[in-house]
Amino acid sequence: MENLVALVNELRSYESETNWFEFKHNNYDPEMIGQDISALANGATYSEKSCAYMIWGIHDKTHDVVGTEYDQYTLKVGNQEIESWLRQLTSSNAEFEFHKIQMKDKDLNDKDILVLIIYKATNQTVTFK
Repeated sequence: MENLVALVNELRSYESETNWFEFKHNNYDPEMIGQDISALANGATYSEKSCAYMIWGIHDKTHDVVGTEYDQYTLKVGNQEIESWLRQLTSSNAEFEFHKIQMKDKDLNDKDILVLIIYKATNQTVTFK
């Protein structure tokens, strides 16, 4: 998990988000996540990156560590875990995985961060619905 903390810190050092990574605070709209998986996977391919990232718990403007309240197990669409729901609605070439890590905020408090690693689109674009 140390590598994920280093990765998040590296992404926080960018001036702004790109077509292969985005920061979220507590925006867990399932439709948005599905659309972003598709867009980020395709963006990673376009930018010649092996992966794209959606990271919750980082302020999208300041890039400060703010933490998040949810993870892939507590998020549900109806009675279904969000990860299962997303896998049903994304194309078969969509590969992604969730990871929960902890990072320190500016006051040195531990905060939960959720990292969604999205592998680049291969052979064809990734689609949602």
